[in-house]
Amino acid sequence: MEKKPNMRTIRLLSAALAGAVLLSACGPAAEAPAGIGAPSRQFGQLRFEPCSLQGVGGGTTTEAQCARHEVPEDPARPQGRRIALNLAWLPATSQAGGSGDPVFFLAGGPGQAATEHAAVVNQALAEVRKQRDIVLIDQRGTGRSNPLACVDARGEPMELDQTAPSARDYAEFAQVCAASIAGRADPRLYTTTEAVADLEAVRAALRVEQVNLVGVSYGTRVAQQYAARHPQHTRTLVLDGVAPNDLVVGGEFAGTLEDALALQSAQCQRLPECRARFGTDMREQLRALMARLAAAPVQVEYRDPGTGASKREELTEHTVAGLAFAFSYAPQTASLLPLVLDEAARNRYGPLMSLAQMMSGEMAGQMTQGMQWSVVCAEDAPRYRARPGDAGTVLGAELATMFFAPCANWPAGSAPADFHAPLSSPVPALLLSGEIDPVTPPRYAERVLRGLPNGRHFELSGQGHNVFGIGCMPKLLGQFLESADAAALDAGCLDTVGYVPPFTSFNGWSP
Repeated sequence: MEKKPNMRTIRLLSAALAGAVLLSACGPAAEAPAGIGAPSRQFGQLRFEPCSLQGVGGGTTTEAQCARHEVPEDPARPQGRRIALNLAWLPATSQAGGSGDPVFFLAGGPGQAATEHAAVVNQALAEVRKQRDIVLIDQRGTGRSNPLACVDARGEPMELDQTAPSARDYAEFAQVCAASIAGRADPRLYTTTEAVADLEAVRAALRVEQVNLVGVSYGTRVAQQYAARHPQHTRTLVLDGVAPNDLVVGGEFAGTLEDALALQSAQCQRLPECRARFGTDMREQLRALMARLAAAPVQVEYRDPGTGASKREELTEHTVAGLAFAFSYAPQTASLLPLVLDEAARNRYGPLMSLAQMMSGEMAGQMTQGMQWSVVCAEDAPRYRARPGDAGTVLGAELATMFFAPCANWPAGSAPADFHAPLSSPVPALLLSGEIDPVTPPRYAERVLRGLPNGRHFELSGQGHNVFGIGCMPKLLGQFLESADAAALDAGCLDTVGYVPPFTSFNGWSP
C-alpha cells in the first residue's frame, strides 16, 4: 500500500502557485502607522493613512499609504453582510505624481495577500513606480481582508497534527475549519469571480478609468478574468508564471515537476564539473533514494536551521519529494539539489533534513488555507481527473488526491459557465516564464498567448517560478507600462540571464 504524504509535503504542495514565495524573505507583513502626525492622502474617494509594511521576521520595511474599502460579501445582496478590503498604495515617485492609470498587483496562491509582498513588488516594479501608482489589494479571504483562516476559539491557528493524514482526515479537518468560519464569512463567496468584482469596486472608488494588471502565478488567473469581464477598464496585462484559465490548479504538479527535474539534470550533465562530481542522472539518484526510504525510513540527527539546536526526526521518501519540489522553484535552491541528494545517497542525511525543515518553515503561513479551498473547490476540483502517468512520478498520484480532499466538506461556490474559456483580447500583454518553472512552465504562457494578438512572451533561461524581478526585467516592465507596446521592447538584455551552476560542494560551485 502506498504511504501517505507527510504534513511537510502537503504544505509545500498547498503553496505551489504561491507567486513570490521564494522571492520574499519577509514572511507575512505587519502593518504599522508611519508616524504620529503624518498626513493622510486622498485617492479618488478613498482616504489613505501613512503606514509601514514590514515582515514579521524583519526584512525591508516599505512605506505606504493604507486604507480599508467596504464591499458586499455577496454582490447579489448589496444590503447583506459587508467586508472590508485591505488596500496599500505605493505612490508614484515622480514629483509630478502618478499617471491616471495605476497598477494593480495581484498575488499568487490562491491564498496569498498582496500587501504581504510589498517589498518584493516595490523592488521589481521600481521603474514602473516612477510614473505610476501601485495598488496592493489583499484578495478577499486573505491578509486583512476578512481572512478565511482556520483558527480555534482562542484565535490560534489550527492544523492537522498527524504525521501521515488520510484524505478522510483532510476532509474532516476542512469541516472543522468551515465551522470556525461560519459566523463571519460564507466560504462560497470567496472565489476568483467575487475577487474580480472587488477589483472593479476598488477601481471605481479610486475614480480611474483604466488599470494595469500585474499578476503572478494564481494572480494571472485573476488578471485574465478581470480583463475578460472589464475590457474597457484594462489598459495592459503583465502575467508572470502564467496559469491558463482551463488549468486545473493542483492537477498537473506531478508532471510539471518531472519536466523541471529533467531540465535541471540535463544542465548538470552539460557541465563537466557537475557531470564528474555526480555522474548519473539526478532523477535516477532521486528515485533510488526515495525507494530506499520507502522501504526503510531513517531517524536523522540534524541541526535546526533557525535555532541551531540538535533535533531528531524521521526522514521519509515524501520529505525528499517535498524538498525537490520546493527547491525547484528558484535556480538558487535548485543548484543545491544534486549535492544534497548525493550526500543522502552516502547516508549523510543531516543537510537534507535541515534544508527540508527550513523550506517548510518558510512556507508556513504563506497561504490562507480556507481561501485557497474556496477557490480550488469551486474552480478546479470539479474538473480534476487522475492522470495515469502520475503514479510513476516523484510527487506521485496520492498528493493530488490529498490536495482536493478538503473539498468533500468545504462549502464550495461555483464558477460561471465561461470561466475556463481562453482569454481572447486585443489588450497589450507581456507574458513571463522561467524555463525550469516546476508549476507554471513556459508552454502554459504560449497557450494563453494564442488569444492575445498584442501580446509577447519572454522565457528566461535557467529560471524558475516568477521572474518579474530578475535581471533587466524591471527595466523592461517600466518601458512596457509606459508604451503599452510589447513588440517594441528590446529584450537583448535578457540574454545575460542563465542557469545557476549546481553546487559541487557546500563551499559553492566550481569556477
